[in-house]
Amino acid sequence: MKNTIFRILHYTRRYRRDLVLSILCTLTGVSLSLVVPILIGMAVDYAVSPGKVDFAGLGHTALLLAVTVLVSGVLQWLAGLFINRLAFGTVRELRTELTEKLGRMPISYIDGNARGDIIARVVSDIEILSDGLLQGFAQLFTGVVTILGTLLLMLTRNLIITAIVVLMTPLSLLVAAKISAMSHTTFQRQSALRGDIGALTEELVGNLRVVKAFTYEDRAEERFTAVNADLGEAGRRATFCASISNPTTRFVNNLIYAAVGTVGALGAIGVLPWVGVMSVGTLTSFLSYANQYTKPFNEISGVVAELQNAVSCAQRVFEVLDAPAEPDDSGCTVMQTCEGSIEVRDVSFSYTPEKPLIRHFSMKAQPGQRIAIVGPTGCGKSTIINLLLRFYEVQQGEILLDGISTQELTRDSLRSLFGMVLQETWIFTGTVAENIAYGKPDATPEEIEQAARAVHAHGFIKRLPEGYQTVISDSSGLSQGQKQLLCIARIMLTDPPMLILDEATSSIDLRTEHRIQRAFEKLMRGRTSFIIAHRLSTIRSADLILVMRDGNIIEQGTHDTLMAQNGSYAQLYQSQFHTA
Repeated sequence: MKNTIFRILHYTRRYRRDLVLSILCTLTGVSLSLVVPILIGMAVDYAVSPGKVDFAGLGHTALLLAVTVLVSGVLQWLAGLFINRLAFGTVRELRTELTEKLGRMPISYIDGNARGDIIARVVSDIEILSDGLLQGFAQLFTGVVTILGTLLLMLTRNLIITAIVVLMTPLSLLVAAKISAMSHTTFQRQSALRGDIGALTEELVGNLRVVKAFTYEDRAEERFTAVNADLGEAGRRATFCASISNPTTRFVNNLIYAAVGTVGALGAIGVLPWVGVMSVGTLTSFLSYANQYTKPFNEISGVVAELQNAVSCAQRVFEVLDAPAEPDDSGCTVMQTCEGSIEVRDVSFSYTPEKPLIRHFSMKAQPGQRIAIVGPTGCGKSTIINLLLRFYEVQQGEILLDGISTQELTRDSLRSLFGMVLQETWIFTGTVAENIAYGKPDATPEEIEQAARAVHAHGFIKRLPEGYQTVISDSSGLSQGQKQLLCIARIMLTDPPMLILDEATSSIDLRTEHRIQRAFEKLMRGRTSFIIAHRLSTIRSADLILVMRDGNIIEQGTHDTLMAQNGSYAQLYQSQFHTA
C-alpha cells in the first residue's frame, strides 16, 4: 500500500506549482484559523462580569476576528482549487499513460483478460482514484498542518493540559489504524468484484443475440445475481468498516475534549492548582484548540475509506501498467516495401505449454503467390496469421520476409505491409468516409469513393441519409454484410503489398461475394496473399493450398493436384458440393 501511494504521488511531479501553491495557501489559511481561538479568548476576557465590559476592545477584537476568518476561508478555498487541478491533472496523465500502454500490450494480454475488466480499470477505477486523491490530498494535508499548529500553540498556553491531550491521542490513532487495516482488505475485494461484474456485463450485453437465441436470459440473470450478491456483500463490509471509523474516533476525541474541559475548569477555579492559573478566556481558547486538534482525526478517519478504495483501484491500474508490453523494437529495421517472399522455417508455437498447437511448421510462398490455408476448426489456420503479423511471437524457428527474419523488423513496418480482412467486422463511431479511411487518414474523397466502388459498397453508401458523411457505428443498423464491405474497402484504399483474407466474405451473400471475388482478383494480382476459407469454392484458383490438421501440414498443392490425390482435401471439397 505504501509503495502504491508513493507511486501515485510520483505522477504529481508535473503539477508541482499547484502543489506548492496549495501548500502555501493551506499553511497560511490554517495558521490564521489557529489565531481564531486566541481572539475568541480575548473577547471573552473583555467581558469579565456585568458592568465590566470593554466594548472598545471587544469591538476591535470582533472586527479582527471577522477579517481573520474571511481571509482564512478564501485561502483554504484557493488551496482546494489548486488541489483539484493537481488531482485532475494527475488522473489525466495516468489515464493517458494507461491508454498508451494498452496500445503497446501484446494481443495475448488482451486475449487473456476479460475486456469488461480492462474497461473498468480505465474508466471507473481511475475515476475512484481521482475522488480519493481529491479528498486525500486536501483533508490529509490540512489535517496534519492543523494538528501540528494546534499542538504547538497549546504548548505555549498550558503544558499540563497539552500533555493530557497528547497522552490520549494514541488511543484515537490506534482505533483509526485498526479500522484502516480492515477497510483495505474489504475495498480490495470490492474493486476486484467490480471488475468481474463489468466483465460479465460486457459479455452478456455484447452477445445479447446469442443470449436470446439460446433462451439463456434466466441463467444469465442467475450468474449476474450471484456476482452482484458477492459485490453487494463486499460493499456492505466495506461500508461498515468505513462507517464505524468516524463515529469511533469521534467518541475518543470527545473524551479528550471532556478531559480538557474538566481539568481546565477545575484549574481555573483553583481546585487543581498544579494545572496553573488561567482565565476563563484562556480556558475557552483551550477548548477551541482541543476541538480543532481532534477534528482533523475525525476528518482523516472519515476519508480513510475513500483513500483505501482509491489505493485498491490504483493497484488494479498499476497491474496493467506493470504488465509486460511488447519489447521495444526501435533498433530494428524499418521495411517500407517488399517483394512478398515469405518462408516459414520449422516454426512451433502453442498458446499454453500443456497444449501444443503448431509443431515444426514449414512453408514457402513466392512473391505474388496465393496461399490458401484450409482445415478443421482449431487446426492452427488463424494462428499462422497471428505469427505472420507478430501478434504472437514464434517459440521455435523463424519466419522470413524477403530473406529477413520478421524478428529483425519493426512491428509497425511489418504490419503495414499486410492488408487484413477478418471474419469479425469492426466499425467505429464516425462517418462512413472516416471508417473507410481508417488506415489512410489523408485519403481524398475521390480515393475513398473509388475504394468503395471496387467492393460494390458505393450503392448502399449513397442510399444512406448523408452518403459518405453519414455517421455510423457498430450498432447503427448496418447489416453484417454491409459492415464487411466497409472493412474490405479499407484494405482496397491502403493498397498493401500483401494480403490476408481470413473468412473475408463469410458474411456476404453469394451474389455480392462473386462481385467481391472479382475485386479481390484485381487486388491480389501481383501480391502475396494468404486466404483462409471454409468455402473451398473461393480458393480453387490458389497457387498453393495447405491442408492443416493439428498444427501440421498434411497435404499441399494446387486444387487439381489435391483432388487427384483423393485425400483429406478431396473429401472436404466433395462434402461441400455433394449430398448423400
